[in-house]
Amino acid sequence: MLKPLGNRVVVKMVEAEETTKSGLIITSKSEEKSQIAEVIKVGPGIEEDGKKVPMQVKEGDKVVLNQYAGTTVKYEGEDYVIVKESDILAIAE
Repeated sequence: MLKPLGNRVVVKMVEAEETTKSGLIITSKSEEKSQIAEVIKVGPGIEEDGKKVPMQVKEGDKVVLNQYAGTTVKYEGEDYVIVKESDILAIAE
């Protein structure tokens, strides 16, 4: 598994599905790129002014990313995105 450094986070993009009134499922591939991702791995965080800054996200969280954030990597046949924690805009609850 990828192990992020510093305040970086490894996420896997989640395909948003929408269901029409007639029951047809439309995936995000036919629309804009999804900005929702699942957190796979979290880095150890950084030190600021001699104090460790805790990470605000944890593995398993669903998050909203900045639209053009991160670096896409393919690892063991899977696509992941590595982002800085500051590129995460919100946790989807």
